[in-house]
Amino acid sequence: MHNKKNCRRSRFGVVLLGLAVVCQPLMAVEADSAFANESSLTSSRLVEAVLVRNPDIPSMAATWEAAKTRIEQAKSLDDPMLSYSIAPQSAGADGMDFGQKLSLSQRLPWPGKRDLRGDIARFDSDAAFVGIEQARLKLTETAKAAYADWYFVHAAIRINGINKSLLQEFQNIAEIKYSAGRASRQDALRAEVEQVLLEHRDIVLERHRRDVLADINTLLQRLPDRPLPLPAGLPEIIPLPTVERLRELALEHHPELRALMARTEASHHRERLAVRNAYPDITLNAGYNTFWNQHEKRLTVGASINIPLQGKRHAAKDEARAMTLRLDLQQQAKVSQLMGDVQRAVEKVRESEHVLSLYQNRLLPLAEENLQAAQSDYEAGSGNFLDLISAEKNLMQTRLQREQALADYHRRLAALEHIVGGTLLARFGSNES
Repeated sequence: MHNKKNCRRSRFGVVLLGLAVVCQPLMAVEADSAFANESSLTSSRLVEAVLVRNPDIPSMAATWEAAKTRIEQAKSLDDPMLSYSIAPQSAGADGMDFGQKLSLSQRLPWPGKRDLRGDIARFDSDAAFVGIEQARLKLTETAKAAYADWYFVHAAIRINGINKSLLQEFQNIAEIKYSAGRASRQDALRAEVEQVLLEHRDIVLERHRRDVLADINTLLQRLPDRPLPLPAGLPEIIPLPTVERLRELALEHHPELRALMARTEASHHRERLAVRNAYPDITLNAGYNTFWNQHEKRLTVGASINIPLQGKRHAAKDEARAMTLRLDLQQQAKVSQLMGDVQRAVEKVRESEHVLSLYQNRLLPLAEENLQAAQSDYEAGSGNFLDLISAEKNLMQTRLQREQALADYHRRLAALEHIVGGTLLARFGSNES
């Protein structure tokens, strides 16, 4: 029984130790004050913090540094070989020199092989570096989308508060009219019911806010309930470049395509190296051998070559050629995919621009005018309370949809920027509201 208790305590201690190991990095991160002196949070500030804190980027940077070191290794000569041997029985023998042999050799690859190996390593290093850019772009898109959610949920909470105040005003008007005998008690009760529904919406929105907060803190490698500053606003709307220009940007900057191009170049160089491998390498050697009695024969110099067997080298060339063909086809497929992705992303951004303009310039002013007319009619006694409540709901929904359209625009713009390989705001405008 005593042993069982000790065993349980031991397992419990192991669990606590495991939790401490897992939580220690998070607790260390919590010790900082990333946003302590900031009253508001911008999209660019969130992106900056996410890129600084994400552990994948330093890990990929270390991989790239390791790949860079292979360039010099690939270009370097093989180590020279030094050998030494003796004839033990000649030591101390009368009338005989001590027998020993010293030799030094250096292998020299066929001209061009070292350069090709260095180029292959360099292109592999370029592909590793582009992988870092790909990770940064993906994190940037995710952070911008999360910031759009952070902005929208606070806009929804603000709009809900405005509507609660507006409904309270309508309820007061209904109660005054009821007291004067100009309206039924039902109007005030309807207003109270709507107030309760808006209070319920507050609860739903607060839960949504906590969800978005947890998502952002996860990106920041922080505990999910750590507070964040209020959103400062979303960046300004900018005119999109032409589709042709965006296609050019994607072909020039998209990291996945650039990585494929680097790997394809490396494969082309491997194919050339496979051809060069059919030529022999030269080994130069020099030695001193006291086994010879004649002093003139003791110092030797020479050269040797390997005899390449063509069977396996033909197979290596075929393999390199097949890999190059595969990468060429992948590159062509990626170009076609990017062209389609750019077109679809542009159409989505343009759709969001049109929807946003529709709400901002037409639907929202109409909803506000409709509410003003309904309120005036109700106060004058020519309108009913249901029309007033309906107009108020329509205005609330229109405001929410306008903010939703703005958030959707920036999510879709972030997706487009990921495809074209860079921030369009940095190229064509950078002000934030």
